[in-house]
Amino acid sequence: MKRALAAAFSALVAISTVSSAAGAAEATTRTGIFTPARIAAGLQSRAVCAPVTPNLARCMSLVLVRRDGSVFASGSPAGYGPADFQSAYRLPSATHGAGETVAVVDAYDDPQAELDLSVYRHTFGLPPCTTSNGCFRKTDVNGGDNYPTPNSNWALEISLDIDVVSAICPNCHILLVEAKSERETALLKGDVEAAHLGANAISDSWGWYERRKDELHQDEHFLNFPGIAMTASTGDSGYGPEYPATSKYVTAVGGTHLVPAGNKRGWSETAWIFGGSGCSKFEPKQSWQTDVGCKHRTEADVSAAGDPLHSGASVYDTYGYKGWVVVGGTSESSPLIASVYALAGDSVMYESRVYENPEKLFDITSGSNGTCHKRPYLCNAGPGYDGPTGLGTPNGIGDF
Repeated sequence: MKRALAAAFSALVAISTVSSAAGAAEATTRTGIFTPARIAAGLQSRAVCAPVTPNLARCMSLVLVRRDGSVFASGSPAGYGPADFQSAYRLPSATHGAGETVAVVDAYDDPQAELDLSVYRHTFGLPPCTTSNGCFRKTDVNGGDNYPTPNSNWALEISLDIDVVSAICPNCHILLVEAKSERETALLKGDVEAAHLGANAISDSWGWYERRKDELHQDEHFLNFPGIAMTASTGDSGYGPEYPATSKYVTAVGGTHLVPAGNKRGWSETAWIFGGSGCSKFEPKQSWQTDVGCKHRTEADVSAAGDPLHSGASVYDTYGYKGWVVVGGTSESSPLIASVYALAGDSVMYESRVYENPEKLFDITSGSNGTCHKRPYLCNAGPGYDGPTGLGTPNGIGDF
């Protein structure tokens, strides 16, 4: 069995990279990757998962596609990789994160998860993260290996999640918890299992529009884990509150448009037009959130790269997508922020942590995700707190 896996891994590495030198060069130089010419060629994005229906969650990932709808796949990485994220957010990824575990909770099974992760990490020169060396663990919601039915779309979501965790915190352990389906309670039980298994940070790259007041009940039973950093995607449809991002126990993570620039930072960042934000219908406002335009909980809290067309991540997936693809959405930003929490290595008392030192973030002051006539800050980025980008994006780990 081990020989078969090794042979399969060697073959996948050969297929995935035109040459290791070319792959390394592309991984560290992203300027021009997302050019106007590429947009003019008709590239766009489409949702990976089906629209939200009652009692079901949708993953918040968007994959880059051509004009004819075919997935934009390549023989080597074509989106942002570890060096890009670490540069843009000034992260001490090489020296921090040892001993920390980042969990990602998703629906269905990705049979290729560990093998694809090995290709991703090998391509970018990251240390191996496998079951045998104790770095990677895949489990069902009961802590066992009774994995659910495979699903190609959720497998891509899984690949995005674990690849982004690897990019931000290569020294972290990765825990993948696979729920039986995309039903709300199934995924939330995955959060409980991730906490039970000792995760330091948990990412939920999925959600649904707020619908019921009993979500307050779900908060207490499925998301209340003092000392564990919980992150959740705010959505890819602009303004409109989504759960579990609106939970008081979760750091709500919005999406940004991040591109290389000739400024001091080396990057330019604005609100992403489709990044989620909102004013909760049910969740009470907490003392640490002081914006006055929403009497309940406001999202987002912080944000990170999410625009798939300009800021998408390089993702390696072979269960349905057959190689290197570019994926974005707030499914990109949620595991990114969860991994930054892990780099910081602090115990977290819910999402109030990021409100303690907002001056240590990059304040995103331009861009919009819609029109909010009565409360424009909920849809438009500006100095200080705003809906689409929250308090800002990571500038090192000082605020986490």
